[in-house]
Amino acid sequence: MAKKIDPQNIRNFCIIAHIDHGKSTLADRLLEHTGTVQKREMQEQLLDDMELERQRGITIKARAVAMRIKHRDQEYELNLIDTPGHVDFQYEVSRSLMCCEGALLLADAFQGVEAQTVATGYAAIEHDLDIVPVINKIDLQYQRADEVAQEMEQVIGVDAESCVRVSAKTGLNIDELLDAIIDRIKPPTGCAKDKLQAMVFDSHYDEYRGAITYVRMMNGTIKKGDKIQFVRTGSEHEVIEMGQFTPKQTPCDSLESGQVGYLVCNIKSLDEVKIGDTVSVAGKNPADPLPGYQEPKRMVYCGLYPSDGQDFTELRDALGKLAINDPSFEFAPESSEALGFGFRCGFLGMLHMEVVQQRLEQESDVDLVQTAPNVTYKILTKRGEELFIHRPQEVPDPGEIEEFSQPIVRVNLIQPQEYVGPVMKLCQERRGLQQGTEYLSATRMMLTYDLPLAEVIYDMHDKLKSITRGYGTMDYDVLGYFPADLCRMDILVNGKKVDALSVICHRSDADRRGRGVVKRLKEEINRHMFEVAVQAAIGTRVIARETVKALRKNVTAKCYGGDISRKRKLWAKQKEGKKRMKSIGSVDIPQKAFMAILNTGEEKNK
Repeated sequence: MAKKIDPQNIRNFCIIAHIDHGKSTLADRLLEHTGTVQKREMQEQLLDDMELERQRGITIKARAVAMRIKHRDQEYELNLIDTPGHVDFQYEVSRSLMCCEGALLLADAFQGVEAQTVATGYAAIEHDLDIVPVINKIDLQYQRADEVAQEMEQVIGVDAESCVRVSAKTGLNIDELLDAIIDRIKPPTGCAKDKLQAMVFDSHYDEYRGAITYVRMMNGTIKKGDKIQFVRTGSEHEVIEMGQFTPKQTPCDSLESGQVGYLVCNIKSLDEVKIGDTVSVAGKNPADPLPGYQEPKRMVYCGLYPSDGQDFTELRDALGKLAINDPSFEFAPESSEALGFGFRCGFLGMLHMEVVQQRLEQESDVDLVQTAPNVTYKILTKRGEELFIHRPQEVPDPGEIEEFSQPIVRVNLIQPQEYVGPVMKLCQERRGLQQGTEYLSATRMMLTYDLPLAEVIYDMHDKLKSITRGYGTMDYDVLGYFPADLCRMDILVNGKKVDALSVICHRSDADRRGRGVVKRLKEEINRHMFEVAVQAAIGTRVIARETVKALRKNVTAKCYGGDISRKRKLWAKQKEGKKRMKSIGSVDIPQKAFMAILNTGEEKNK
């Protein structure tokens, strides 16, 4: 890629869509049709190079790639950013939108407009991007491209006639799509002669070359050997190498305004590279910082503990390594009486949590115990303090709480018309407030509800899929914190609080959840020589109890006939012994009992 390109011939665009609508496959076809990747090097989902992405068949990290194409006797450079589709990775999508002038809004020719299509479509409109609507999978036998084009016009407001119909699998109409990208997406506006301004949109750590910074050039030019400065952190570095992704890292002599590429500056730590920062010239008067990104909001927290306490340092190193390449994940040490030393980890959502856990187990071979996930709550104390609660143990005594608030999300649910009743029932059971109803077509509807985030993240998606036979989809946006009647429910075993099993829940739901947990624990705790009481309590009020019966030795086995008082004497002695044992004995709760409850065990008792 040595030849200079006219900035007017650069097109920066991303592909946005719902999960499984074919973003990564379409990226493969574009790479193939532009000759960026040779046929012999081609493999499916080429840009999804993380092992876990291939296993799960989803995109987790956004990827950038530069393509060159001859079009009407001119050479064009197309910079594509492939984005994830799952709502948990919305943060990756928002970063991509900031670096582009256009977006391919993709919809499946059979499934049509889904919840995430609506959310990402509106996000692209807010960022003032040129939208090219694309209907994919037109090779399917049961495709309904005409209806889907009408749905896109009605919901997102794009012209149904302007939809490009393609098949990413077979490559049908890809040339027509490339023409649409060149004709409909505006070129970048920056000037190569202005002062250097480049947006940092991602980074990763290379063991041999240090932190590699991914940049979108807004203004100016970078050459090898230039001294640059990260405006927000103030650190200065020398550029050792720069290049573009083709999709491998390919060095080049310079990067000019409008281009997307990477910089290698011998940066030893990723802490020095802040995503959303601006790269400018070193010195006393760098360019103004570009508007960055909002910090990712961690919405789900859980404790991760090594199942063998000896693995604590291995777990700490593994988490540190993972946090280097995933800025949206955070962790801090914590300890639990029941589980020992571990870490409190913050995630964007439940899928993000599963992905991090899987990566830890695969990449570092550490056996993990995970506590029940919970969302972040806000408490206003009577002294006027505002507390953000990441774990149930941090909740103060009820007498100190003035206001207990929970995060509320606005959920868009799209489903066929015949399933609207069951979906409304599902939302109402979870204390949802209906905000709107909209017909997308004669057969499909979109419901809008405000729901507590805690009710959405656990199993709402699974329940929605099962009651709509797989046709329902959902997407949510966080609205903020709103007061609610919440409480902390503790689990006591033999009168002692088990901190790892405490949960925050709605007061009206506490009885049911408490009964479910104590029943499960009764099944899992082994019988001891003394009776064990398993209780669920709110403050000092016990709301549920189960008793694990004591193992009894038949102390009267040797007494044949005779006076009953002999037997009574032996029973009284045994009772006294068990009483003493109960006061000094400790209950051993096996690891599998924690696992049974923490695998959202309370959910199974609904």
